[in-house]
Amino acid sequence: QVQLVESGGGLVQPGGSLRLSCAASGSIFSTRAMGWYRQAPGKQRELVAAISSGDSTNYADSVKGRFTISRDNAKNTVYLQMNSLKPEDTAVYYCHANIKRAAGPGWGNYWGQGTQVTVSS
Repeated sequence: QVQLVESGGGLVQPGGSLRLSCAASGSIFSTRAMGWYRQAPGKQRELVAAISSGDSTNYADSVKGRFTISRDNAKNTVYLQMNSLKPEDTAVYYCHANIKRAAGPGWGNYWGQGTQVTVSS
């Protein structure tokens, strides 16, 4: 089995910072793209940032210049550094990874359980 476990969410004032972490564990052979999505109440889940196995990155326009995604391949971990947070960044943030298990065919998409980020004064 493969699990993605997120940490680092919480309550922060506007203008503040948070760092999210997501560690993949289990019988992993290889990991391709990793990323972060978010879902606010009443809205669809949206891509926040993604990073390829070669460290190419992609960001939603709303977070460009404020958020930075990075990964540690040795630890199968992806990070999201969030600066200059705004109330509209409030959402549940989900980690995603495209993983090939050590046993079994093909690549699969795996999700974390989500971590709440609330930006409020």
